[in-house]
Amino acid sequence: MGVAKRSGVEVFARHVSVSGDLLAAVETVGRAGCVARRMASAAGCAGRRRSAEVGRDVPGRKLRPGEKRGSAVGKTKRGKGTKWMVLVDGGGLPLGVRLESASPAEVTLAEATLAEVKVPRPKGRPRTKPKRVIADRAYDSDPLRERLKKRGIDLIVPYRKNSKKRKHEDGRKLRRYKRRWIIERSNAWLGQFRRLLVRHEHSLATYRAFFYLACLWITLRRCL
Repeated sequence: MGVAKRSGVEVFARHVSVSGDLLAAVETVGRAGCVARRMASAAGCAGRRRSAEVGRDVPGRKLRPGEKRGSAVGKTKRGKGTKWMVLVDGGGLPLGVRLESASPAEVTLAEATLAEVKVPRPKGRPRTKPKRVIADRAYDSDPLRERLKKRGIDLIVPYRKNSKKRKHEDGRKLRRYKRRWIIERSNAWLGQFRRLLVRHEHSLATYRAFFYLACLWITLRRCL
């Protein structure tokens, strides 16, 4: 708008700098090749700018704030993972569950898993001690057999092939070892839940909650 009209827009326009060639007059913009020089300098800056690369322009700490790990995650020959310790009854229903790091051996976690068993009864306290436990050769340990025997639990585990001292071997009890396929079937049922098969939770409490939901679903499916 003209200066003679002294409008409000013209008054605010006085305070805008003309160095950027945005609100300057036409003759000021075209004088002495101002536009050409500005465009040439802008093109030169664009040509010198390097391409964006994840490895150079974006630090790794911004993409991944911490090391990928979580509670109860241990190393194995196949990588990192969480070990399932599950005790089932004769029908394959889960009775006791314990989740631990994959590094310790199963024989060191057997008694802690038995402590998770609490089967309710019509009267009295829940039952915590089964009569017998059938396990594979990973639980072959005479001290473990003796400790469980003092508690009234019969551990049925075949000896390893390289074991020479077989003090507790009984062929009649090992006939029950043929029923160990039941726990393998229960593990296969649990493996059908992808949320358990591939652990995405950093917190062990969250992962344990999903594990309990899977056990509940298996129990309802078998009983109803």
